[in-house]
Amino acid sequence: MAALLWLIAGIVLIVAEVVSGDLVLLMLGAAALAGAGAEALFGVTLLSAGVFAAVSIGLITAARPALKRRLHPGEHVKDNVAALVGQRATVLTTVDGAGGRVRLDGQEWSARTLDETQVLEPGTSVTVMQISGATAVVWADGL
Repeated sequence: MAALLWLIAGIVLIVAEVVSGDLVLLMLGAAALAGAGAEALFGVTLLSAGVFAAVSIGLITAARPALKRRLHPGEHVKDNVAALVGQRATVLTTVDGAGGRVRLDGQEWSARTLDETQVLEPGTSVTVMQISGATAVVWADGL
């Protein structure tokens, strides 16, 4: 009876993976199937739970990252300040090589121009070229 419950849990988790697509439920489903096999072979529920735990930890930590890399090669998600590079911003106060303020991603940021000879007036549309500490280094659009 316990082997049947493990089997049902494994199948439900694998089917649920179709909705999530993150490969975690697939790994847990495979581990539940391993638990079902252990339960069917040995009939010891504690052993089946141990097999489930060991297989799920192994699959999630070793197999899942490798499988994700293979399924999504070259896919890299930018995060934090790296995601701001290339975005458009609007000058709030005059921006030059020494400083100024821009509205970037809905927030006010300190900024300076990439070309120290540029002077950008309020309302100018700029592109973020890099983030230096807490300062957006910008370049005027259209120049």
